[in-house]
Amino acid sequence: MKLEELRRQIDAIDDKLLELLNERIEVVQKVGELKHRTGGAIYRPEREKAIIERLVQQNRGPLTETAIEAIFLEIFAVARNFEQPQRVAYLGPEGSFTHQAAENRFGAMSEYIPLHSIPAVFKAVHADRARFAVVPIENNTNGFVGETLDELAKTDLKIVAELYMPIHHSFVTKAQHLHLIKRIYSKDIAFNQCRSFLLEHELDAVEYIPVESTAKAAKMAANDPESAAICSHIAAKLYHVPIMFENIEDNHKNKTRFIILSDFENAPSGADKTSILAKLSDKPGSLYEFLQSFHDANVNLKKIESRPAGEEAGFDYWFYIDFEGHKDEPHIRKLFEKHKDEIKYLGSYVQNG
Repeated sequence: MKLEELRRQIDAIDDKLLELLNERIEVVQKVGELKHRTGGAIYRPEREKAIIERLVQQNRGPLTETAIEAIFLEIFAVARNFEQPQRVAYLGPEGSFTHQAAENRFGAMSEYIPLHSIPAVFKAVHADRARFAVVPIENNTNGFVGETLDELAKTDLKIVAELYMPIHHSFVTKAQHLHLIKRIYSKDIAFNQCRSFLLEHELDAVEYIPVESTAKAAKMAANDPESAAICSHIAAKLYHVPIMFENIEDNHKNKTRFIILSDFENAPSGADKTSILAKLSDKPGSLYEFLQSFHDANVNLKKIESRPAGEEAGFDYWFYIDFEGHKDEPHIRKLFEKHKDEIKYLGSYVQNG
């Protein structure tokens, strides 16, 4: 078969895809009108998860599960913007890994608001300047983000989704060859995370210039042809700097967990995680007694992290806890009732990792 014939087949399939996607959007708009009348939430991670699982089960290839998820997450994001324009606040600047995480879930059509601090991101949703907030909560190398935990203690917003994202660094430059590079821009921690790459490519004698973010590093490299930057691929794309090497980090298992917050609660999906803050009295055995209740209820704890709470709160520490299940499940509801004076509910959402 000739190339032109194959291209005609692709064109015909694309025509059908366009027609079907328009049909889908028309139905989505009707759903949006219904939700507007009833006050239903536009973003339903549990519904999106169910759709992807159904499609994966009936898939006969050659598309992989990862490819199916990538395609349909973008379709979902476009559809949500037809139901209601999506404005998303995130910890900036543009081109940061948090920006990358936000676009992963909310697609190319949403409006993004980069903010300089985690408290500012929370405030943007509280003030109705954004519908969603995206912030990092933990990294498997550096641990929990204390500022995010502190803001969760103060907020009425709910965690509605989580996203685990591999942290891959790219080496980007407008120089044609490595030996032409005289300077490398990046955040100080990124230099350390890519130490082996820099040594292997004999870049240890080049001047390292620390800047406040890897996104700014890409921006500076875009204007300096004798330089390079260590940054995310989204920053390289944003500032039009060619990628010379990808995945240059020493630890290829480095991941950051991001959370998405809004002002609604999710329905159960059957595979949920719940996050809480436990505010316990400062007396011997209080934590043991609290955790024993979870053991007795056969609830699987996924994470526990202590955090100083401040003297004005009347206790010395509170505990951030993740566990399997949804707050509306009967056995978990009983736990909440038993410890109603000790638990601050942060959200139940589809478990993603």
